[in-house]
Amino acid sequence: MTATTDGSTGATLKPLAAAASETTDITIPAAAAGVPEAAARATRRATDFLLSLQDAQGWWKGDLETNVTMDAEDLLLRQFLGIQDEETTRAAALFIRGEQREDGTWATFYGGPGELSATIEAYVALRLAGDAPDAPHMAKASEWIRSRGGIAASRVFTRIWLALFGWWKWDDLPELPPELIYFPTWVPLNIYDFGCWARQTIVPLTVVSAKRPVRPAPFPLDELHTDPARPGPPRPLAPATSWDGVFQRLDKALHAYRKVAPRRLRRAAMNTAARWIIERQENDGCWGGIQPPAVYSVIALYLLGYDLEHPVMRAGLESLDRFAVWREDGARMIEACQSPVWDTCLATIALADAGVPEDHPQLVKAADWMLGEQIVRPGDWSVKRPGLPPGGWAFEFHNDNYPDIDDTAEVVLALRRVRHHDPERVEKAIGRGVRWNLGMQSKNGAWGAFDVDNTSAFPNRLPFCDFGEVIDPPSADVTAHVVEMLAVEGLAHDPRTRRGIEWLLAAQEPDGSWFGRWGVNYVYGTGSVVPALTAAGLPASHPAIRRAVTWLESVQNGDGGWGEDLRSYRYVREWSGRGASTASQTAWALMALLAAGERESRAVERGVEWLAATQREDGSWDEPYFTGTGFPWDFSINYHLYRQVFPLTALGRYVHGEPFAEKSRAARTTAGQTSTETSTAEAKGS
Repeated sequence: MTATTDGSTGATLKPLAAAASETTDITIPAAAAGVPEAAARATRRATDFLLSLQDAQGWWKGDLETNVTMDAEDLLLRQFLGIQDEETTRAAALFIRGEQREDGTWATFYGGPGELSATIEAYVALRLAGDAPDAPHMAKASEWIRSRGGIAASRVFTRIWLALFGWWKWDDLPELPPELIYFPTWVPLNIYDFGCWARQTIVPLTVVSAKRPVRPAPFPLDELHTDPARPGPPRPLAPATSWDGVFQRLDKALHAYRKVAPRRLRRAAMNTAARWIIERQENDGCWGGIQPPAVYSVIALYLLGYDLEHPVMRAGLESLDRFAVWREDGARMIEACQSPVWDTCLATIALADAGVPEDHPQLVKAADWMLGEQIVRPGDWSVKRPGLPPGGWAFEFHNDNYPDIDDTAEVVLALRRVRHHDPERVEKAIGRGVRWNLGMQSKNGAWGAFDVDNTSAFPNRLPFCDFGEVIDPPSADVTAHVVEMLAVEGLAHDPRTRRGIEWLLAAQEPDGSWFGRWGVNYVYGTGSVVPALTAAGLPASHPAIRRAVTWLESVQNGDGGWGEDLRSYRYVREWSGRGASTASQTAWALMALLAAGERESRAVERGVEWLAATQREDGSWDEPYFTGTGFPWDFSINYHLYRQVFPLTALGRYVHGEPFAEKSRAARTTAGQTSTETSTAEAKGS
């Protein structure tokens, strides 16, 4: 893969790049010198820069940066399978060393505190790469690890990796029986009670837990224990009257069951799990388009006798290589997943809202690519919705089993902004997407990301599940994107849309903000909800909108931007809406304020000034801070394209107003045979 200017991967679009010159002719509304002029200039430069990043096939994709556990576990996997090579090990170690902080630790997000499990995994990976334990950077890390309780205090997943090499005892890990695969959907803790990302990881790990493999450790890790002679379990039993106590005792019972489990039943369960895994392997060899399930699936199948040359294994290992981003300095970073559909629909929206003509060749190319990515076969979501026809979009290049509601809503919004040469094809695709999203509404009126009513309280209680969010309940940001899309499709007054709006109004925080599940955090939630509510017809004078505006104004930074640290997920009062200004978060706040009719406000002017002043000469923005999440707090993401698409969207809406919103409102009030009514009719027929 080649690296683009902002660190994204893929070939830049040369043949169509010349068409970018059209953007310099975008008509900017006449305005006095000052903020509007600076905004127009920044919009032109950002438009040209974003157009230059498009791949020849029509998609955009920025790097998806997480933390060094991805890189460490990749090296541990290669050590376990015996496929490590010198170049990969050297490049991975170079990246991991570069991420170490001055205090010897590794964090899980930029500027965050040292994190124990990440530091342990990074340390072990560097030892595999040949770094000596008495080297200054290693000694500093091991001292910090011991001061925080050592390996015994780390998360379960870290100790599973160490158990693979005998650095931790399997008996001191939570039990995860493969017989779980047989639980019907009405039984608590069946695999469909877990969010799709956890489900894809847990099924292969039931095989690993049953097999308990141990490879000879290449060195001891005594320096990471507070007492090497007695590492022991990490914590005592909780009271039997507490939920934690109940599930800890359940785990003890499962350990006892392991000793008496019928061999034929266990063998059959593991084989069933293997079939489940193989059936969900994607065409490119990955699982769910994300790295962790692929890693554990490869290990599970290997333990069940699939050799490395088996087609399933070979494809799986090849898919893992595609998560690697090679940097100019020779370092190798592993992405947890890749986000081309998400990046492409957001880029399309940004360019259209910035004034790029709706029939611009690059927008049409993007629409073509998105149309080809629609998923038209059932996936795991159909377990809860067996009669619902498919029609969603996934986040990644290859992930037909797990389309998501958020991407589907945003792709529809993007397609509506493009004048395509085959409008009938677009209408059919949009109709399928709208119908699928409506069918994925949860019973409380809101929407989760991947599944319907994935809200069981039990999975999060399992001792095994200490690695982050394992369920997929409805969230304000996803619900807002669906509501906005439905409003654009003429369904603002549909009872299903109104239920979503009612849920959003009830979910508003007392201070006027909304919680952001998939972006950081209250700024993201508020930046998503306010445009949705106004698109659905709520006036800017509505009390909920006014409270949101007041909150956004109250958390604006002194420099004019907005920012929010990931610590707001853990320490709400201190960090809600607080943090260093970033391009993406400033844009989210501006998008909300503009939707609320605040274009002439000083808060908006200062936000626009900040974006214009911090833009680089090439039209891009720098953003080291992490503003996305996989699991709030536990797994943070820096989407490298966020710093480009969202500022451009906000600036475009400031410069041009919101022509698309106005156009969609006009379409909703126009009687007759509009294309919007076509998809509306299809949706109502669902």
